[in-house]
Amino acid sequence: MSQLQAPRICAARGLLASRLVVEAGVARTHLAITVELVHGVHTGDLWPRPGRVLIAGRTATFEQLGKAIDDAFARWDHNHLHEFTLADGTVIIPARWWDGEEPEGSLDGAKARLGRLRPGEQFAYTFDLGDNWQHLCTVAAQRADPLETLGIVPDQPLPCWGWGDIPDQYGRRWDGDDGSSSMPIAPDGLADLPPILPGWGLRRARPTASPADGGAIRYRDLIT
Repeated sequence: MSQLQAPRICAARGLLASRLVVEAGVARTHLAITVELVHGVHTGDLWPRPGRVLIAGRTATFEQLGKAIDDAFARWDHNHLHEFTLADGTVIIPARWWDGEEPEGSLDGAKARLGRLRPGEQFAYTFDLGDNWQHLCTVAAQRADPLETLGIVPDQPLPCWGWGDIPDQYGRRWDGDDGSSSMPIAPDGLADLPPILPGWGLRRARPTASPADGGAIRYRDLIT
């Protein structure tokens, strides 16, 4: 190696090392927030608590986080009041829903960003203040790389992991459940389904051709 090559190689190695450090620092930029469903009017206290882990950028808003939680917990009717409560008592709400009568000292979820959260911080999310679906949210101690956990860099919070049975937001067990009607009689296996997939629909015995049936197609007729 010449004396002229050595500085260039060292400089290149230093640039590569610096780039790797920068990329490593940039990669783990997102929050990993574990959300556990704790309680609801229709279920009471839940145990084990079903949960989801969401990956969220620090520039995302609490409003975006709330929608992501509702989607992750299979809620199809989002038209309900909801709020976040931080450990210091700060309440974060959708201010536009309160028509100027929001609680004193509350923050607007459309403006408050997740960057205010610290590693290990815990806070609560309540969806539907009537049905009172309460969640415990815990920020992971380490930031996450969205490319490792999701395969993309999302523009809004997205779930990457989960467990447990998710209850219906209204406690309905079947279409038309009004809370007092008897459960519909279960079908015979999957006989009520259309025969689209194997095992669906009524099982019929495969017809067999009679040897005396002159219309039956024989194998030798196909190859001669």
